[in-house]
Amino acid sequence: MKYESTKTFGNDRGLSCCFRQWRADSHCNLIHGYSLGFKFTFEADTLDDRNWVYDFGDCKWIKLFLEDNFDHTLVIASDDPRLGKFKELYDTGLARLKVIHGVGCEKFSEFVFQYVSPIVMKQTLQRVKLKSVEVFEHGANSAIYLG
Repeated sequence: MKYESTKTFGNDRGLSCCFRQWRADSHCNLIHGYSLGFKFTFEADTLDDRNWVYDFGDCKWIKLFLEDNFDHTLVIASDDPRLGKFKELYDTGLARLKVIHGVGCEKFSEFVFQYVSPIVMKQTLQRVKLKSVEVFEHGANSAIYLG
């Protein structure tokens, strides 16, 4: 048997992030933004001595990571052909720029998973695994990365 628990940082938290999908053949290739939401699913074969999978009080560091990367930020793909223009916005103090491997809910969920997963494993001495990270643009659109 496996146990799961979830922690959600909803769209209402105000993680206001702008990005663009430069490869899109639609208006998604323009800078646009959302108040992103994140849902973490933790998994364990056994519970801790409090009968918990993962202590939700230990999620403060995750919240800080999300705020640092997705709150009032402009997230641009490292291969965006206009990256230099976005770096100019950063250099002139007009944007908080984050450059990552790819943009969109799928890539954001992968990016967050790859940061959070090893820390959870280390904190719990390998007892808890991060099963997935789901990123929401809004109530109708989300994507999940499964580890």
